[in-house]
Amino acid sequence: MVAGIFRSLIIPSVLALLLQACASESYIVLLENPDGHTGAVTVSGSKGKQLIKTAGDGALLDGSQAPAPVAADKIRKDFGEAMAARPQIPKRFILYFQSDATLTIESEGQLPAIIAEAAGRPVVDVSVVGHTDTMGKADDNAALALVRATVVANLLKEKGMKYHDMTIESHGERNLLVSTPDEVYEPKNRRVEVSVR
Repeated sequence: MVAGIFRSLIIPSVLALLLQACASESYIVLLENPDGHTGAVTVSGSKGKQLIKTAGDGALLDGSQAPAPVAADKIRKDFGEAMAARPQIPKRFILYFQSDATLTIESEGQLPAIIAEAAGRPVVDVSVVGHTDTMGKADDNAALALVRATVVANLLKEKGMKYHDMTIESHGERNLLVSTPDEVYEPKNRRVEVSVR
C-alpha cells in the first residue's frame, strides 16, 4: 500500500512519500515550483543529513544516501496522487491606471483573462487591492486607491465573473511597486492587483 504525504504549505516544491509493506524505502523529491524557481530542502534522518537543491533529485528520508536524480515516470508513479491533489496556485494580475481612476487600454484588455482564470477554479476567492503613486496627500491617495479597486471589482462583476468571495481594499501609496520618494509621478505605482485563488 502506498500513502502519499504532500507538504504544500511548508515546502511547496517538495513531495514526500512513505512507502509501506511491499515498497522499497521512504524518500523525498525536490520539484520545481510553477514559477520556475527551485528551492532547497535538508533531509535529516537517523543515518545522516542531506541537502537537496536540484529539481528532480531525491534522497532517502533516513539521510543515508546523497541526493540523486529520480526518473520522471517514477515521480509520477509514486507521487501522482499527491501531485493531483495540490491546490491551484494563486494567479496575480496587475492592472495599470491613467492618473485618475481610468484603466489603461492594455489593462482593460486583461479583464477577460482574469474572468477566464476564475472560471477554471472550483471555488474562487478574489482580492482586489488598489495602489497609487506618491503624488498628493496620503489620505487622498488611500481614497483614490479604493476607488480604483472598486472600479476593477465592478468591471469584473459586470462582465460576469463568478466567485465565492471578493475582498476590495486600498493600500494607497503604501507598498509601492517602484520605490520613489514623496511627490513622484510613477505610472507603475498607479495600479490594482487582482489575486485569483
